[in-house]
Amino acid sequence: MGRLKGPRPELADLTTYDAREPHVEINLSANENPANLPHELVANMAKRLPEVAFNRYPDPMATALRTQIADANGLDPGNVIMGNGGDELIFDLMLAWGGPGRTLLSTPPTFAMYEIDAKLTGTTIVEVPRRSKDFSLDEKAVLARLAQGGIDIVMISNPNNPTGNLAPETFLIDVLKATDALVLIDEAYFEFSRHTMRPHMERHPNLVILRTFSKAFSLAGLRVGYLLANEEVVSELTKVRQPYSVDRFSQWVAGMVFRERVVFEAQIQELLRHRDVVEHGLSRIPHVKVFGSEANFVLFRVERAAAVWRDLLHSHGILVRDVSRVPGCDECLRVTIGSERENRAFLTAMEELMRQRRESDMFGTTSNDEHDAATTVLGPLS
Repeated sequence: MGRLKGPRPELADLTTYDAREPHVEINLSANENPANLPHELVANMAKRLPEVAFNRYPDPMATALRTQIADANGLDPGNVIMGNGGDELIFDLMLAWGGPGRTLLSTPPTFAMYEIDAKLTGTTIVEVPRRSKDFSLDEKAVLARLAQGGIDIVMISNPNNPTGNLAPETFLIDVLKATDALVLIDEAYFEFSRHTMRPHMERHPNLVILRTFSKAFSLAGLRVGYLLANEEVVSELTKVRQPYSVDRFSQWVAGMVFRERVVFEAQIQELLRHRDVVEHGLSRIPHVKVFGSEANFVLFRVERAAAVWRDLLHSHGILVRDVSRVPGCDECLRVTIGSERENRAFLTAMEELMRQRRESDMFGTTSNDEHDAATTVLGPLS
């Protein structure tokens, strides 16, 4: 007696999602909005803060907020469910539609939490890799696998993280027609792409759409996400979700932000302009390959990417995401679109680093220990 019994053996091979990040001057690694909430919105919140009943448990279903979101999307409140960020909702979907004897179809490289949550819930994973040339979906292979049957849930990030590209709408419709599995279209970056599967919900009850307040609406610090889905799907998800996962303050702030979402439009358009500048600037640097993005980040390939990541961090104080060891993303880095100053500093640093490497006619190297340490600090994709 006195010894601690070990956890489930399935956890042995799991990598912790460790989102700690080193303190840096410029953080372009997590796809956050570089701007905080508008000052006038914060000032209004400050005036009304005494109204928040911090001593009371929150509405477990966030009724007022889900009603706002439902109205804006032409749906009933029963078609909306809130979560503690999109991550909780992905896990809830796995709890309800995954598990032992159930199968997820994924299209890597994509958002890391799909695979992590599948493993946590004992869900079998079937992967249909994206094409290596441009990260487009292998449409024939996906449909062929669905035709074989045995798939319970499909998760497609659109735009995809970390590659930034969109799936053709016609293909996503074909997926919905080809299976009775639950099909999650992760639209975390919808406000930047303006492409949505919302018009197809009525015809396809197996369609679920995920969105978040963390990206375009500057609320990554509060963790608020939501699903649009058939009422039966929402009803099943209420059985597995934590009852008070979205706290009272987060519901209140998200409600104010959603009501005033039009004020974010100019900021979103500015980020899109900055994205074009970053894509163009990177494309002009020799030996850098840029992949077009419909999100608020850009994926690019460069020889010895881990060394470039290290030099950006240690020599210039700029943190980007190293995805070079993500299967399919060999020698790739992902940079979040920041402020104009941050983007300019990043491009200047990249030009300087690549010039130095051309002049020396050799790339620096990084040991496996250095690379593994970086991966441990940064964790999987966000």
